Amino acid sequence: MNEMAEKSKKDKDAIIKRLRRIEGQVKGIQKMINEDKYCVDILIQIAAIRSAIDKVGGIMLENHVKGCVKNTIDNSNDIEEKDRVIDELVNTMLKFMK
Repeated sequence: MNEMAEKSKKDKDAIIKRLRRIEGQVKGIQKMINEDKYCVDILIQIAAIRSAIDKVGGIMLENHVKGCVKNTIDNSNDIEEKDRVIDELVNTMLKFMK
């Protein structure tokens, strides 16, 4: 496996691991609600999930920029294609930051 493929596999494994942890946190919140736990404790867990999912999104965004966007800019001679990829990136970032 080459270095780039190995990094991609590690990133994918790390993302899946994070998503499984988030899934467990969501199930924990469901249990807390069923057990009528204190609202503040539930809100703290929701904040933790929000932070964790933002981290996953940041990793995905970084991989997209370093992979897809960089490859298009480096390898394409089509100015319109480069502009399209940059516009797509800007739109994606704006959606991600909401």
